[in-house]
Amino acid sequence: MEIVVGTENGEVRGRRENGVAVFRGIPYAAPPAGPDRFAAPRPPEPWSGVRDALEFGPTAPRPPYPEAIDRLLVERFIPGEDCLNLNVWTPDPNAVALPVMVWIHGGAFTNGSGSEPVYDGAAFARDGVVMVSFNYRLGVIGFGSLPDAPANRGLLDQIAALEWVRDNIARFGGDPGNVTVFGESAGAMSVCTLMATPRARGLFRRAVAQSGAGNVAVAADDAATITRVLAERLGVEPTAAALGEVPTERLIEAQRQITQELQGSPDPAVWGERIAGGSVLLPFAPVVDGGLLAQRPAEAIAAGAGGDVDLLFGTTADEYRLFLVPTGVLPFVTGDYLAAHLVKSGMDAAAAEAYTAEGRGEEPGDVLAAVITDQVFRIPAHRVAESRVGASGRTFGYEFAWRTPQLDGGLGACHAVEIPFVFATLDRAAPLVGQDPPGELAETVHAAWVRFATTGDPGWPEWNPRTRPTMRFDHPESAVVEQPGEKTRALWDGVPL
Repeated sequence: MEIVVGTENGEVRGRRENGVAVFRGIPYAAPPAGPDRFAAPRPPEPWSGVRDALEFGPTAPRPPYPEAIDRLLVERFIPGEDCLNLNVWTPDPNAVALPVMVWIHGGAFTNGSGSEPVYDGAAFARDGVVMVSFNYRLGVIGFGSLPDAPANRGLLDQIAALEWVRDNIARFGGDPGNVTVFGESAGAMSVCTLMATPRARGLFRRAVAQSGAGNVAVAADDAATITRVLAERLGVEPTAAALGEVPTERLIEAQRQITQELQGSPDPAVWGERIAGGSVLLPFAPVVDGGLLAQRPAEAIAAGAGGDVDLLFGTTADEYRLFLVPTGVLPFVTGDYLAAHLVKSGMDAAAAEAYTAEGRGEEPGDVLAAVITDQVFRIPAHRVAESRVGASGRTFGYEFAWRTPQLDGGLGACHAVEIPFVFATLDRAAPLVGQDPPGELAETVHAAWVRFATTGDPGWPEWNPRTRPTMRFDHPESAVVEQPGEKTRALWDGVPL
């Protein structure tokens, strides 16, 4: 059955599917094409009549995942320039003041979309939540530093989507005063960045940061260097006007090559000592531009930004195995390489022994995966939580520990494995979770997210830096544990990240 709802820009036609009203591909901003490719988002042109919102809209330009990852994480590629669109799942457009959840997808700020199969919001709607997902500009188009374009265009897109929710979601049955923004990986980093951005204040009441925190932002000088090198390799000036003339496919390929290079062994003669020394975790990510983002999100949060927002944060137990196991790299990690990585990271090489004693790996590759899991995901998340002590917003912690059987069990509780449990879309994620994942665990995790969005309390004690109560999600039993992984966590005290 088709359903028509009015928005500020015109009426849209969705349909009822299995008891849930779904609207797909609604524009929240004008197409970022032509002169608007590198411009700040502007409102879409109003339309007359009823616009079909029956199919997902175009996705933002992006490269494919590396082949080893692509087999596990399914992506939709939908061509078209009108990629700044969103999707709404609602129990009933005629309802009043239902809680709202807005999903920000991950993908290292270069991949992903709001329309991936695993992000289907029907389960949230069936449980009384209005759920929204959206696309935002990625890579150099969204985050490249250009002198003749606004910085952080992808972040401006996210704010524009949240403003659309504020102005329109009541027409879909939602409460604009009870919005929870949630995301995973780059989406979680985006959540923390939005918490740190004055421009986003008041657009959401609660936040969920899954496997991402506030430590990822690119210094303005580093961002300018990255764009300069990219433009040089394309044979154009590092400006929006010049890059706007480069075909999208060529631009994305140059971006892909630079990302691969910076994640390997970048040449200091090309990149400078800072970038070659590892100052940039993700080359195309939010930029500390002195305007929209005045400082790293973690620093802004520590100074009180987002203190009135309730926060649910957490990681998976084995995040980094997603990046070492499918590629076949893990068995080739040597003890010398592990020791060198620890020393470069500011730790004693003997720290590896603590990881082994804590049961987090015996072989060098397994220990390295655990170390980088902490370095990139767990410790930055804990530091954000620690900095919120005394804030008016409540803070809750979790760890997702269920190990997928895929790749002979080698992935463990890897990065992204919790997503289909959050969305209750296990049937959409078989390459990652296998053919018979525990549905009871999905019910538990999904219910906690719904409860948090509805009440601000997911169902376990608030986090504090003394006992660190953490809900460990696992099968056959989930339970609250205190001080999980305390000995290895303590190794990072005072280590800059």
